[in-house]
Amino acid sequence: MILKSAFDALASVVFPGPCRICDQPLQNASRVPICPQCLDGFVRIAEPLCLCCGRPFVSGVAAQAIEPLCRMCRAKFYAFDRARSFALYDEALIAAVLLLKYEQVSRLGDWFAARLAEIVARAPDEWRADVVVPVPLHRDRQRERGYNQAELIARPLAKRLGLKLERYLLARTLPRPPQLVLSRSEHWKSVRGAYATRKGLQVDNLRVLLVDDVLTTGATLDACARALKKAGATAVLGLTVARVRSVPMVPGSVAAARMPRGHAKPSGQQEHPK
Repeated sequence: MILKSAFDALASVVFPGPCRICDQPLQNASRVPICPQCLDGFVRIAEPLCLCCGRPFVSGVAAQAIEPLCRMCRAKFYAFDRARSFALYDEALIAAVLLLKYEQVSRLGDWFAARLAEIVARAPDEWRADVVVPVPLHRDRQRERGYNQAELIARPLAKRLGLKLERYLLARTLPRPPQLVLSRSEHWKSVRGAYATRKGLQVDNLRVLLVDDVLTTGATLDACARALKKAGATAVLGLTVARVRSVPMVPGSVAAARMPRGHAKPSGQQEHPK
């Protein structure tokens, strides 16, 4: 078994496989199975966007306001103080995120962490934090999967920022519903009150940098922020790899069905908007 593993590792270096997004042969051996062209091709989210939640503005009218905020943030709808995402959740980024989520490609988590660190570096005062916290999975899902994909991003991000990773600060106390796809209102109901801080851990006066893979409705970040602030956190700042341009994701949509080329979603794994 040891010899086979060593041979497989050597073969992966000598004969790198195809890019898992475009299927073109990889020119160089890499532990990130995506070609440089596809990595560079992710559609990064840029200005103009909502000052609070980071939602890209379709119209330039809102962006020209003295304090550019989307409708929900003008109404102070979210409990988190700030949120940003690296890129739009299009076909290519869906494939990349699912590689991380279902195949534990940890080096891809490192690459995503570097992109999120760039967001922090552009406005260090606004992103000042004391700890980095990955959005947790429910214990049953964590046991089933064996890892938390948000932590695969949060751990290297914390190292890059010189911050402590608090993987146990927050817990998901309620499991996700069994439905494959939830409506926007159903999802908001499913996550409200689903997170709590763990007893005995220091939360008072902390500025928390919350990390997840995808932001769709903002419901998950909002629910986590409410739990953290209830426990005394002074600020909750959210970073995600991807952001869905429009919500909700509906059954039968291209985005809901898209998977990495040549890979089917493992049995029992389900997608929900976040």
